[in-house]
Amino acid sequence: MPVIKQTCIRDLKLRVSLADVVSRAVTLKKAGGSRLKGLCPFHSEKTPSFNVDSDKGFYHCFGCGKSGDLFSFVQETEQLNFTEAVEALGQRFGIVIEYEEGRGGPTVEQRSLRQEIFALHDLAAEHYHQVFKGAGATGAWMRQYWLERRKFTPELADEFKIGAAEPAGGELAALVLRKKFSEEALRQCGLFFIYDDAMITAGALKPRFRGRLMIPIRDHQGRIVAFTARQTELTPEDDPAREAKYVNSPETPIFSKGNLLFNLDRARSHAGEGRPFVLVEGQLDALRCWSVGLHTAVAPQGTSITESQLALLRRYHAQVECFFDSDAAGQKAALRFLPMALKAGLEARFLTVAGAEKSDPDVLFLERGLAAYDGLRRGALSAMAFACRALLPAPATASAELKTRAAVSLFEIIAQAESAVARAEFLGEVAAHLRLPAAAVQQDFQAFLARTGRQAALRGTGPGAEARSGPPAASNVGVSPEQHLLLICLHYEQLGPAMAGVCRHDWIDAGHVAGVLLNRFLAEFEQGSWPGIEHLDPLLETDAERALVATLRFVTLNLDAPGKVAEEGLRLLRARALEPRLRQIELALAGAHADSGVDANSLLKQRTEIQRQLRAPIGLPAAG
Repeated sequence: MPVIKQTCIRDLKLRVSLADVVSRAVTLKKAGGSRLKGLCPFHSEKTPSFNVDSDKGFYHCFGCGKSGDLFSFVQETEQLNFTEAVEALGQRFGIVIEYEEGRGGPTVEQRSLRQEIFALHDLAAEHYHQVFKGAGATGAWMRQYWLERRKFTPELADEFKIGAAEPAGGELAALVLRKKFSEEALRQCGLFFIYDDAMITAGALKPRFRGRLMIPIRDHQGRIVAFTARQTELTPEDDPAREAKYVNSPETPIFSKGNLLFNLDRARSHAGEGRPFVLVEGQLDALRCWSVGLHTAVAPQGTSITESQLALLRRYHAQVECFFDSDAAGQKAALRFLPMALKAGLEARFLTVAGAEKSDPDVLFLERGLAAYDGLRRGALSAMAFACRALLPAPATASAELKTRAAVSLFEIIAQAESAVARAEFLGEVAAHLRLPAAAVQQDFQAFLARTGRQAALRGTGPGAEARSGPPAASNVGVSPEQHLLLICLHYEQLGPAMAGVCRHDWIDAGHVAGVLLNRFLAEFEQGSWPGIEHLDPLLETDAERALVATLRFVTLNLDAPGKVAEEGLRLLRARALEPRLRQIELALAGAHADSGVDANSLLKQRTEIQRQLRAPIGLPAAG
């Protein structure tokens, strides 16, 4: 693959803001100075520990330890190699990427499998959209279906790139073959059925989608990764999934339906305080919401909510309103959603329609527009009010046995909330709804927790088991002298050459990451090849090294005399290296006698020299 010029990489780093790159995946908030903070995209958390320093151009998570710059962020979040990440950023921000062999990127054959599949989906989406807008019979029929039966506008079709798959479907196969995509990409993209031993020809590429309305599915970064295909009268009889109203793309290297939400790429920029996400059941529901001005609506791939989807929502905003159909399937999905929402740290409310009024979001918003949403919000139910009504609709006439069963189901939901305050509030609502004494409900809940805790312990899944199987807690030790001096190197790099001239290699403990890095950094200073703190990537060889440097760079140092601090760090290093040898000499001298074979004179000389070294002041030319 062509090698990207180093000057181009440096230019990209200077011109592209890390905050702009990260904000595609993380909602960032000011945290003082040039620092921003958000929920980490690399692990599940409820309290933000992911920090971005825009001025310094790096990020670090104090929860999981991930750190890096804009290139590593794109690599990690988009599963790209370094070259692909640079190319993606160049394309995203309109910056021409230059290569050592001249201008121009990799050929089709040199692209990664993921890149090819992304490109295939872009090509397919454009093809389907042009069929939808075209003069042919399929396009005319699909536009009529879209406009007259679904009551959507042409503008919405253009905005979301709605498409149409021809009933025969051979045109897409011919198109992708002309573009010379690899056989592996064609087999794994999910757009075709291909026999394992079949030669890749136009005839062998059997289209998965035929005679269907095509809805592109984008991930949270806006990349087309899959399609949902709506059955129509044009869907041919020999379609293997003819009776399925909706057919989704299969799982591919770029698509896992449990890890994305339809329209999140757009909705996340509209969600905020007072503007919660609205979770609806299907893509057309979300499209209807968007068409009437409700821009925070998102939908799973079907009604099967996953923890990954909710963690993704929580990364951008903590409030979500659930608006599912009021039929049995919708209510079941809503109840399944609730405990997962609490576990993810989401503040959930439920939108319900009173009486016999239609509760399908598509129909409701089509008939009444955005005003319907305002009415729904006024009657929204809290998480526990919804659960109580769903599990025990008529508490006044319910028997003690029914109330007990409902209470246990509610306890299972409440236990997912980590906040003691939230649990207390929920238990109060349960007591009021079930018409039971609050003290009795509280007592039963504590008994429930104790019982489930014992059961979990027996299965080896409780908190105690986790503690036993996990790593021992880190001891509360201070910063090592190596870390002390690394801080100086990173925050006061002008002192580096002087430190390198004073510090002896054998003073440094290279048995841990800080020592390895200090050795390496001082060698760079000594040789006059220190690249500067903005260009340390080539010096960092492991994730542990990158994490430590990111952690130390996030430390705020405002020292009046950094040189004196550096001298103290060097003194500590010297003392730690020399004092053990001094103690050994003292012990040897104490046990020396004429027949011991110990050369007392030699030991005395060594002791004198070590004492002299320990007494000698460490002075740096740049101390100040």
